[in-house]
Amino acid sequence: MSESGRVPITFDHCAHVGGPFYHGTKAALAVGDELVAGFGSNFQAGRVMNHVYFSTLVETAAWGAELATALARVDGRGRIYVVEPLGPFEDDPNVTDKKFPGNPTESYRTVHSLRVVAELDEWPGHDPEVVAGMLERLEQLRAQGLDVIED
Repeated sequence: MSESGRVPITFDHCAHVGGPFYHGTKAALAVGDELVAGFGSNFQAGRVMNHVYFSTLVETAAWGAELATALARVDGRGRIYVVEPLGPFEDDPNVTDKKFPGNPTESYRTVHSLRVVAELDEWPGHDPEVVAGMLERLEQLRAQGLDVIED
């Protein structure tokens, strides 16, 4: 149990977390496709990721979609998919108890695949000014060497 009294989600303790689960991305995928680790990071050039990230919150997935699209300089706001984890998962250590107490973004990661089961056609995005502010903050962190991804 963490200091907040929250029980951490671990590979051995995740079966009770119910979906739906969402993944935000710049990629165009089809139902049945699988997201797998081993591809480049959307947030750090040249970095190959060992995990696939997802959330139970549409807003968290929206950030993933919007930031990945903006950082890739691709038109549009990205895509959000409903996904099914094909193996155990754990709390995303990049936000859990580091940037936020507990895991309010309900962000998780897995070394296993995520299967796309649907695409969300309608989802609330963030105002362009808010996305620009987040991109500016990411750039500041990068300039300070603080854009660390624990993967």
